[in-house]
Amino acid sequence: MNRRDAAPATWGMVLRVISGNFLEMFDFFLFGFYAAYIAAAYFPSESEYASLMLTFGTFGAGFVMRPVGAIVLGAYIDKVGRRRGLVVTLAIMASGTVLIACVPGYRTIGLLAPLLVLLGRLLQGFSAGVELGGVSVYLAEIATPGRKGFFVSWQSASQQAAIIVAAAIGYLLHASLGQAAIAAWGWRIPFLIGCLIVPLVFVLRRSLQETAEFAARKHRLQAAEIFRSMLDHWRLVLAGMLLVVMTTVSFYLITVYTPTFGRSVLDLSAEDSLAVTFCIGVSNLFWLPAMGALSDRIGRWPLLAAFALLALATAYPVMAWLAAAPSFPRMLLAELWLSFLYAGYNGAMVVALTEVMPAQVRTSGFSLAYSLATAIFGGFTPNVSTWLIQASGNRGAPGLWMSFAAGCGLLGVWMLYRRDAVAKRELAALRPTRSG
Repeated sequence: MNRRDAAPATWGMVLRVISGNFLEMFDFFLFGFYAAYIAAAYFPSESEYASLMLTFGTFGAGFVMRPVGAIVLGAYIDKVGRRRGLVVTLAIMASGTVLIACVPGYRTIGLLAPLLVLLGRLLQGFSAGVELGGVSVYLAEIATPGRKGFFVSWQSASQQAAIIVAAAIGYLLHASLGQAAIAAWGWRIPFLIGCLIVPLVFVLRRSLQETAEFAARKHRLQAAEIFRSMLDHWRLVLAGMLLVVMTTVSFYLITVYTPTFGRSVLDLSAEDSLAVTFCIGVSNLFWLPAMGALSDRIGRWPLLAAFALLALATAYPVMAWLAAAPSFPRMLLAELWLSFLYAGYNGAMVVALTEVMPAQVRTSGFSLAYSLATAIFGGFTPNVSTWLIQASGNRGAPGLWMSFAAGCGLLGVWMLYRRDAVAKRELAALRPTRSG
């Protein structure tokens, strides 16, 4: 089969596998953006602050479940195959989505309401712990030679498409419905749209083929062997986690936190904040594949090091410039720059993480490193940013958090790519032989 004949089948597989990533990020972004309405519906309290904190606590519970999902579901995927594992993760994710969208409010069913929403978030977090790793590994294993960075970048690009759609729906809702209607029932509409997407994603995922690389393996590790391998390779997982910190912090800063930052901190309108978020999604959707392709040409570590250094040097000055005279044009320019930094780094980072992990435990290793970075650092970016502003009185302080993340990324790059020839021999030695 020539390259032209293979291309349509390959792109069909890419579309089918990234569809679940789209659904995950669509629901994830909605929960963060509509947190105030969710708080009123499920966590009513005399204190608005207490109500919102309970909601964000439920939101954070999903992050706590991510490492658990990475270990349990990651081992499952590395044992039974990429295709079957991705269908299972989609089923778990869809269950959480339906719960959050359809559970009646506290005033209707009492304490059962917040408990069911919490269960929905736990299911979403458990599934998300391995969704990114499963999709990234699948894309890496079906990529055409010399284009692995470009293909794997579509994992992150699918998330940006979800943000674009979610922001557009939110903008239309705010433009067409009154605030009272949105607070009473309108906030559920985007979640219900997510439920309607679920059957289509199931159809797409069920038609996936197993990757040739996985199917060719003669020995597949059992779960106990995979867990033991993760313990043996803890230094590699730690370095991978540091590599991911830059990605996950910058992502949540420019997407999930941007609407809240624009409305609550900079006093911009909800429509302006959503418009900026929409533009960030478009920017990321362009830069991620472009930088993934560039990493195929010049290598992973030069891009990782360059963009981590740029973020370290410019993240805080840009945020301080925005906070000094808030306006829609300034916020758009500042966030687009941060988007460029995120996408430039992430375009090389995701494929790099699939390459440094041992082949037999690739999904588990990737997912555990990614989930730990998200659970410890990235997922709490809105909380940390809010605390930094409150503690310092400096509205540009979130830039310091991104600078810290960039420093972690640089450390991860150094740990994984120092003395390149030696590092390659060490990584090759970590990979089990086919005989097990």
